[in-house]
Amino acid sequence: MANKPLDTKLLDRAILFAVKAHSGTERRGKGFPYIVHPMEAMEIVATMTSDQELLAAAALHDTVEDTGVTIEDIRRDFGERIATLVESESDVEIKDKSEEESWHERKMAAIERLAKAPHDAKIVALGDKLSNMRAIARDYAVKGDELWKIFHTKDKKEHEWHYRGLADSLRELQDTFAFKEFQSLINEVFK
Repeated sequence: MANKPLDTKLLDRAILFAVKAHSGTERRGKGFPYIVHPMEAMEIVATMTSDQELLAAAALHDTVEDTGVTIEDIRRDFGERIATLVESESDVEIKDKSEEESWHERKMAAIERLAKAPHDAKIVALGDKLSNMRAIARDYAVKGDELWKIFHTKDKKEHEWHYRGLADSLRELQDTFAFKEFQSLINEVFK
């Protein structure tokens, strides 16, 4: 049986945009191209919705935070809804503090923002956070507590606080397979 036709023009453009934006960069400490993460986040979102704009936002979610792309670029090329979703996934910069010094403050702001976020933004966020948690679980199984040394914050308890806070903020998605996997991996790593 042939695959059913589907209009993916917007998603295709978003994927190509993300590939170009992340070209030549490595996922921190992983040894593979950065684009693997947004593509996995997009795949996770696809388990919860077929909404092409949400899938596109998942593909684009790190372009503003981790490349030279601006939110205005996303708005111009993909529209207001996708720009808003990408912006909701982007870390807030804390002036006059390094990433290490501002880590807890930035993560607290993200947890609070996510708790108040609309349902669609939570779906995109869960795609990102589950992809991150999968990587942490895989690496933790191999490296143990040495894993935390690659992060801006080296304290495992801080990471546990962060991920459990994210799970609380995403609880309205608790009936999805993605949330159940997310919760399970958190409990596995931070037992």
